[in-house]
Amino acid sequence: MDREIVLDMQERSNKAYESYENSLNSIRTGRANSSLVEKLSIEHYGQKMPLNQLATLGTPEAQLITIQPWDKAAIEPIMKALQTSELGITPQSDGSMIRLPIPPLTEERRLEMVKQLHKKTEDARVSVRNSRRTCLDTIKQSLKNGNFSEDEAHQIENEIEKITQDQIEKLEQLGKQKEQELLVV
Repeated sequence: MDREIVLDMQERSNKAYESYENSLNSIRTGRANSSLVEKLSIEHYGQKMPLNQLATLGTPEAQLITIQPWDKAAIEPIMKALQTSELGITPQSDGSMIRLPIPPLTEERRLEMVKQLHKKTEDARVSVRNSRRTCLDTIKQSLKNGNFSEDEAHQIENEIEKITQDQIEKLEQLGKQKEQELLVV
């Protein structure tokens, strides 16, 4: 039972980290990165699907993302989704390929992106802390039910606390790396 709680905490905090890492990919830096658009939801033939399931994405230049739809009929829905997205980039189409020129970020926009980054970092920290609270509540309930001795409960709590601190530290490092990318002109 005690290993299950620790493994549950590890799994929950890893999921929080992966989710945070994925959300950072959607933050636009000055460079082209296909992960900015790959999860963009496109409605095609009455179904919503991510862009990476409808087209080949590429970054032939540092300031350009190319989108080559597998089906020519998908160009219009992709263009529409790109224009209504919060990327703030105007797509260009030649009938068979869509080009997204990535403009350089202004200083004001960079600072706005850093604020978004800090909010996402805090949300990830809260998620890890909520996982910790859930696991600690499970330990308290098990202790109350007589499944653990107090020493075992204390030892498990320490392991959970260590996992929490390690994950928050990893989140902070990843956030600082992304902040550096944003602030580099």
